[in-house]
Amino acid sequence: MNTKILIIDYKVGNHQSVENALHVLGYDFLVSDKKEDIQHAKVLILPGVGAFGEAMNNLKKLGILELLSNEILKNKKPILGICLGMQIMAEYSEENGYHKGLGWINGGFIKLETKNNLRVPHVGWNAVKIIKKEPLFSKLANGSNFYFDHSYHFKGKRENISAFCDYGGNVVASFQKENIFGVQFHPEKSQNNGLKLFRSFFNYLHIYPVK
Repeated sequence: MNTKILIIDYKVGNHQSVENALHVLGYDFLVSDKKEDIQHAKVLILPGVGAFGEAMNNLKKLGILELLSNEILKNKKPILGICLGMQIMAEYSEENGYHKGLGWINGGFIKLETKNNLRVPHVGWNAVKIIKKEPLFSKLANGSNFYFDHSYHFKGKRENISAFCDYGGNVVASFQKENIFGVQFHPEKSQNNGLKLFRSFFNYLHIYPVK
């Protein structure tokens, strides 16, 4: 089945919230873990909540690791990772030991340590400082608020970072490299700002609502 937007279901994502957001915006999409659906989609969304190691194990069990890397790195298919989906795009995570990620972005995820005794996990609304406005933040003002829920944060090349938030120091809120995009926050839970981000991303890819 050909579809423009595919939400990858790898059994760790709260993809229902992403589905609801795309329904509100009027986009046509599919939720699947099938190889043929991944190949035929124009853009992939990789949501996720939970543990890094479990996420990688689930992708391995589904037998789609090699296919995903081929689609993203060779065919340059656009992908948006959300929260845990963003994290597994990196080379590694130190969550509950050392775990190898997909390795699409140089760098990894380490335990969030904050100043001023701010609690971890970082849960709640935070303003983002936009470094690269295009394409994710093209419809958003600097300082727009998004909803976060995480205990690990990205350490990697600054050239790939597109936004920070201030949570006892700079915390990477999003990164991008060519066709690879990741957001640490949850746009699907960030009300109107999250809807604007989805719309900006899909407009950039010339994908438009069907209703």
